[in-house]
Amino acid sequence: MKAAALLWLASALPGLALPAPAANAPLDPHFIDRAAELPAKQVYSGGWAHFVGGGVAVMDCNHSGYPSMYVAGGSGPSRLYINTTSSPGAPITFKLGQIPALTDVTGAYPIDINGDGWADLFVMRAGGNVILKGGPDCTFTDVTKEWGLDPGDKWTTAFSATWEKGQSWPTLAIGNYVDRKNPNGPFEACDVNYLVRPKGREFGPKLALKPGFCSLSMLISDWRRNGERTLRIANDRQYYVSGGYEQMWHLTPPHEFTAAEGWPKVSLWGMGIASADLKGTGYPDIMTTSMGDQLLQLNNKGKLSPAPYSIGTYSQRPYKGDDGRPSTGWHAEFADVNNDGLMDLFIAKGNVDEMPTNAYKDPNNLLIQKSDGTFVERADAAGVGTEERSRGAALVDLNNDGRLDLLVVNRRAPMEVWQNDTPGNNHWLEVQPRMDTGGNAYAVGAWVDVRTPSKFQDQEITIGGGHASGHLTPIHFGLGAAKTVEVRVIWPDGTKSDWTPIHVDGKWSLRAKGKALVVGPLYAGG
Repeated sequence: MKAAALLWLASALPGLALPAPAANAPLDPHFIDRAAELPAKQVYSGGWAHFVGGGVAVMDCNHSGYPSMYVAGGSGPSRLYINTTSSPGAPITFKLGQIPALTDVTGAYPIDINGDGWADLFVMRAGGNVILKGGPDCTFTDVTKEWGLDPGDKWTTAFSATWEKGQSWPTLAIGNYVDRKNPNGPFEACDVNYLVRPKGREFGPKLALKPGFCSLSMLISDWRRNGERTLRIANDRQYYVSGGYEQMWHLTPPHEFTAAEGWPKVSLWGMGIASADLKGTGYPDIMTTSMGDQLLQLNNKGKLSPAPYSIGTYSQRPYKGDDGRPSTGWHAEFADVNNDGLMDLFIAKGNVDEMPTNAYKDPNNLLIQKSDGTFVERADAAGVGTEERSRGAALVDLNNDGRLDLLVVNRRAPMEVWQNDTPGNNHWLEVQPRMDTGGNAYAVGAWVDVRTPSKFQDQEITIGGGHASGHLTPIHFGLGAAKTVEVRVIWPDGTKSDWTPIHVDGKWSLRAKGKALVVGPLYAGG
């Protein structure tokens, strides 16, 4: 019997006892289409150089509590959209902002490079990369030359960053795709990647990471929880063809992991990376999107192994329609979209262009985690199972109501904006650790632990991953029915704060005072 009919019966017959929902049934999410509210039709367009990429960078560039976004346009214009949503829970709206005009943008990542509290943008291009310095009121200035970055002339498609010990500026990892100038390409013509360390308050020379196997995503993470942050690279087998593999690099000195260190060689069409501790073990599991199977590797105390097929995350073919050819996965992101305390998984899908071996109608996935750790497809029911050639995406609370909204960038089709209006009374928490000294203002590399009377969760603050897309926004936790919660921060240097009570259904900054945590308003003082 349909839910609506059951509700009608309950109102008509007050004595009727309705069947209780199955204990393992997840709360179905629901979204409202807000794309028509965009002041411009944003499309990721272009030829071969824009088959890949198509990212969105999300950051609160005016400290309003309502995140804005910078969206890649490929051969078309890339634009800054400033969030103008009127109040918490109101319809999501944007206006166009002023930003240096750039084309051939493949994606961007927000990062506070100079530690002034305002989000900067590392803009990736098929051509020279650009750093845009952020300031109050969503102002952005090109400081690429001033900050000493060699922009290069590569086809950049991947990025990650971290703060190394003793440095006030970040170390950048820059990933490049096919070498467009190689006359023997494009196959077996993958370009080199780079590590760029700071030299005081600017960037030093590039350090080549060889071999390169056509990277499409990078993520620096302490996935072994031993204090060493290492660089994961997802590589596209389409162009390295043979001999390549998914890579993991030590940063100091730079050298690749070996199988003996727990990094088995895997070759796939690696396109996007997502990382999350799915079971509260303290170790993040790693998802890599691909053509066909989407590979989830479960982390057992620093040793990775493929998840069983029964977990429901491989999503190798379209779940609706009559196109039975393999899917093509791009951006992946773990987040709790129904606030039940369990991480869910969004995967952007879409044919590279007109690849006949893969599905043309390839709906995006919204995989909702159940209490037994398996995932079920709910994108169609939620209204977000669109079939365009999707690329980058982001799950972020855009209208300040504690529910994560969804942005999706499409190739040769308009961008999607989805407002989360999932019903229910689940609680939530968003926190932003802040560091007032040392340059790493947003505490990149920290871990945030949250515990309720019945559950432990943790998340790492990283820059990178996804597919050409990232966000510099507070860390979001769904809490389910829990009304009491404590939070702890493990700071980038390994110092653990005390457990501190914190109010649910709110957004807070966290600052260290010795081992104590000072909980305050998110943007006190600007």
